[in-house]
Amino acid sequence: MRRFFILCLALACTTPALGQNIERTDTIEYLRSQPYPVIEGDVTNRPYRVVGQVTKQLRKLSAFSKTPDFQAVQKELWERARKLNADAVVKAQWGESNNPTWTFAATEARGVAIKFLTDAEIAALPKP
Repeated sequence: MRRFFILCLALACTTPALGQNIERTDTIEYLRSQPYPVIEGDVTNRPYRVVGQVTKQLRKLSAFSKTPDFQAVQKELWERARKLNADAVVKAQWGESNNPTWTFAATEARGVAIKFLTDAEIAALPKP
């Protein structure tokens, strides 16, 4: 019984309360608040058009450097998307390094560069 109580207490402390405001990462507002507007998912509250695909091969600087993390992936994908005049990058993905730790491992990163539609463009869309 005691274990059950401890488990319930732990779950109550880690799960948000009903009605509590949880920051959503799939909105235009979230993306605009980020230094690198790159997300793994898709934007659900604003139509957009695809500007292009962005890819980058991230390499370690030396055999002793750490493997690139998500923040490094975000920065590199955003730099490429910004050159395409994009507003954000969605569906960002990156793989594991293709070499062992002691080599100059590379990580493939890719995403979809998008441009949000203006209010006028949204109004001109055909109605379903």
